Amino acid sequence: MTWEHLQRGSSPVDWCEGNYQISPNIAEFVNTFSNFIFILFPPILIHLFKDYGYFINQGIHIIWVLLIIVGLSSAYFHATLSLIGQLLDEVAILWVCSAAFSMFSPKALFPKFLKGNRNKFSAGIAIITAICTVLSVWQPAVNAFALMFLVIPATIMLYNELRVQKCERVIRLGIRCCMVLCVALICWLTDRFCCDTWFGEHFPYLHGFWHIFIFIASYTATVLFAYFAVQNDYVDRVAELKYWPVNSFEFGIPYVSVRISGKDHNI
Repeated sequence: MTWEHLQRGSSPVDWCEGNYQISPNIAEFVNTFSNFIFILFPPILIHLFKDYGYFINQGIHIIWVLLIIVGLSSAYFHATLSLIGQLLDEVAILWVCSAAFSMFSPKALFPKFLKGNRNKFSAGIAIITAICTVLSVWQPAVNAFALMFLVIPATIMLYNELRVQKCERVIRLGIRCCMVLCVALICWLTDRFCCDTWFGEHFPYLHGFWHIFIFIASYTATVLFAYFAVQNDYVDRVAELKYWPVNSFEFGIPYVSVRISGKDHNI
């Protein structure tokens, strides 16, 4: 990595939004500031998952912090279009996905030689992720497409959990999560491959909408998998899906409350 990789415009990736159209100092203005959601919401989620982290798994907060890092890295990349910014963005995404897979993959999917040991499984995921981090500098132009393939196992895992789920509230959130994910993918793909069309319509900003929709889908999926983790791995705990600030309003911010099995009050 040399000085030239720190320079503006050194990345081989350039999204549809026109460069330096709004500000002479920010390459892609909308794509930069649409990352605000990655920085604004995780502190709220850290607070809402305080009890979950204490009684179930502190690692949940690693995911929220990594999402902040994703937002900051993405904002830096879109502001400069530098190669180092692109790699920081993509590596941060890789590690947040790695953390989620390590934490929430069902033990039934572990290789048999691990005998259901999540610590060993997480160590293996970390080694693979470290190797992929090094390889990410090899062909930076294909990194984004490679990361897209991580959507496939995550979606399969979500489907398998939802099809045996009995709580209608959880199922509804899962359906909304999948719908938002589809909208996010459409925004990403059309911005990437239909740029001329959107430029002709004077609206080359779909990648900015991708940021917003993929954050909503990502944190919603994390909430769902956190719920499933309690169901699958903690027989003495009962997970309850709630919404903030009003629990009866299902378009608020979802989170997981935990109580001891057989008791009505939360832990």
